[in-house]
Amino acid sequence: MDEGYAFFHRLPDRRVDPGDIIARMPPLAGFIGTACADYNLTGRPVAIGFSNGAIMGAALLMTYPGLLAGAILFRPLAPFTHDLADRLDDTPVLIVDGAHDNRRSPGDGLQLAEQLHRAGARVTRQVLSVGHAIAAEDKIVAREWLLAQKY
Repeated sequence: MDEGYAFFHRLPDRRVDPGDIIARMPPLAGFIGTACADYNLTGRPVAIGFSNGAIMGAALLMTYPGLLAGAILFRPLAPFTHDLADRLDDTPVLIVDGAHDNRRSPGDGLQLAEQLHRAGARVTRQVLSVGHAIAAEDKIVAREWLLAQKY
């Protein structure tokens, strides 16, 4: 099976390396802050990530609360095994899992959803009858969710 690409290191058993993700957050958060200032953006951005990008989006939400207005996370895993402080202040998050995803274990998205909810996020989770890849149904769900947020 193709191991794919990642923005972070994985442990030998393929679990996410939380220490490496923590180390990668400051440059990513700095880039987002600088880009918003450079382009005179007045609102906070919404992160949209797929697979490893969704893991990074979740980690950014959890380590830099207030930086993002929300997030859409397609096929994520929880970046951390422990809860962080409750401080997401009702930040809206959409998690979209695939019921037939061969790269995720059942419950991976639910674990992240529960973790984000405990941190104070307003989480919506959908499980679609799809695999790991982005499908037409994902686009429909994401569009409807974004419109409901009234960004």
